[in-house]
Amino acid sequence: MIDMKVGASGRSYVMTKRAQSAAATAERILDAAAGEFEAGASIAGITLEAVAARAGVSVQTVLRRFGDKDKLFSATAERQAARVAAERDAATPGDLAGAVANLADHYECDGHLALRLLAEEASSPFIAAVTAAGRAYHRSWCGQVFGPFLDGLHDDERDRRMAQFVAVCDVYVWKLLRVDAGLGSEAYIQAILELLEPLTWRT
Repeated sequence: MIDMKVGASGRSYVMTKRAQSAAATAERILDAAAGEFEAGASIAGITLEAVAARAGVSVQTVLRRFGDKDKLFSATAERQAARVAAERDAATPGDLAGAVANLADHYECDGHLALRLLAEEASSPFIAAVTAAGRAYHRSWCGQVFGPFLDGLHDDERDRRMAQFVAVCDVYVWKLLRVDAGLGSEAYIQAILELLEPLTWRT
């Protein structure tokens, strides 16, 4: 007599292992797509063959998991955006030093990638959509973490102050200070704090 409970449990275990394996394969493919771009290839120049080779899978596996190149890079961008949001949303509103440290960590990890995307946005509608979403998130993040310093300001002053927070914390300012001027990471943090602190004072 067959023990149906054992059989069902065994099938469930096999299905779980298959799902885990499929998820791990998808993650490898997403890592490979991001890796190709980070290595210097343009979006237009990245091939599914290169992604598949980096991930250690066949092109058919890539297509089976993601459908086509556009969907693959959309999924890659969505995963990147979710990771960035999870990390940056950890900043506590009103904690100026903590927010700047959080921002510095983000740019140390992703600043060069962000600059690559911005450099290519005019040539790719896909990248333009990614950078537009990035700008919107950055503004939202500034509104969240610097919100306590905006409370009570009148409309024009609030808009101006918000624009200042967004500008000082922009990746291009990171590039100017950290890359072009050659400041170390701690010096960058100090420089940004010196720019932001006057914006938090109330007369």
